[in-house]
Amino acid sequence: MTFAGIIAILLFLGLIIGDWYQFTTLKSWACQYGCPLAHRKNALDSQSVSSISTVFKPGALALPHGIARWIADRRVIVIRPYYQLFSLRFRTAWPLKGTIDVSSDGTQLLLHLSKRIPWSSAILTFLWLLFVIGGTLTFVVLFILDGGISTVGGVFWVIGMTALGLLVLAGGLILLSFAYRLEDSRLTQVYQELLDVLTPPLKDSDKSASPLKISQTP
Repeated sequence: MTFAGIIAILLFLGLIIGDWYQFTTLKSWACQYGCPLAHRKNALDSQSVSSISTVFKPGALALPHGIARWIADRRVIVIRPYYQLFSLRFRTAWPLKGTIDVSSDGTQLLLHLSKRIPWSSAILTFLWLLFVIGGTLTFVVLFILDGGISTVGGVFWVIGMTALGLLVLAGGLILLSFAYRLEDSRLTQVYQELLDVLTPPLKDSDKSASPLKISQTP
């Protein structure tokens, strides 16, 4: 049993490491890997999809606070922040990366950003929430069915355990909210830096064109 437990733990850690590797890599085969959480749309006026490839050199494009890569065959830009461990820019358990689907309607270059987290982070978070909520409800229901509230002490015991479960749940939700806002601010910063890099070369490609405008669709 001990050996089987060790193998199970090693397999579990291997799955998490493999999941995070596929999530953080900028290779084309993993460009859209990850659990999508939120979306954002932008449009660059009077541009074509082919004009983007002139901005990216072979390989990845280094930005001040992140990195981006253009996957030409899939028409996708992958962006993610830099992660510097043991500094103020530490990595949380819910890192975000962005995959930007690029298309054109003839008059505008459409950018569709999808914010993603590792599948392991999403699954473990869901299981933790299910454990806290389900565990608290299961205890309360079984305690009541066993006649636990037949005394005043039992009633206070149910109230106390319910309050404890809600406290743990609230603390977890606050942590999730803080981590998401932190990672989202980093990804948004990188995304804005990418737009800033895309804009000047595209404006210079047509001297007679009107100034480039970036419109955002909620």
